[in-house]
Amino acid sequence: MNHTKRAAAYVRVSTVEQDTELQENELREYCDRRGWSYRVYRDKGQSGAKNDRPALNQMLSDMRRRKIDVIVVWKLDRLARSLKQLLTIGEECRSLGVDLVSLRQNIDTTLPAGRLTFQILGAVAEFERELLRERVKAGMAQARRTGKHVGRPALRTFQQTDIDQMRQLRAGGRSVRRLAKDFETSQWMVARITGNKNEMQQ
Repeated sequence: MNHTKRAAAYVRVSTVEQDTELQENELREYCDRRGWSYRVYRDKGQSGAKNDRPALNQMLSDMRRRKIDVIVVWKLDRLARSLKQLLTIGEECRSLGVDLVSLRQNIDTTLPAGRLTFQILGAVAEFERELLRERVKAGMAQARRTGKHVGRPALRTFQQTDIDQMRQLRAGGRSVRRLAKDFETSQWMVARITGNKNEMQQ
């Protein structure tokens, strides 16, 4: 049995001085033309780079509770500012059977062409991630070939005079924490040198 689609019309502006009226009017008209019922979720003064936005959080919560069939936005950058963020939301929509519509980009996953567009975006993002991984691997391999250290920097080495001084100060009651600070090393290293591994928190 068919039922009227329940749309979430999400609007966002970056400052409280800006108005969401233009976005809302176009989304309302679109939902009316499609015969969808709708609720407006409105974020004002919220950057698109933020994942934690009040209206967005409420909309996603309602979606997870199966109260939404389709999310409608004016432009995709109202919903997310990065491809990664957009695809994360898009993937959750897909897993819950919720469609996504962007008016200005003519993306509509209720239609085959819109679903294909999102699949292409996901493939491009995965391709970019794989290229980055390969570049990192190649850079590390080249560094090893040229004798450069790869990974975390090694802990500093100590001259015998430093070791003797550290042990003397420790025997005199200087704390492990204080010695680590004075000698610019870790508490673990101080405890190892002074033979007091069980006293690292002193």
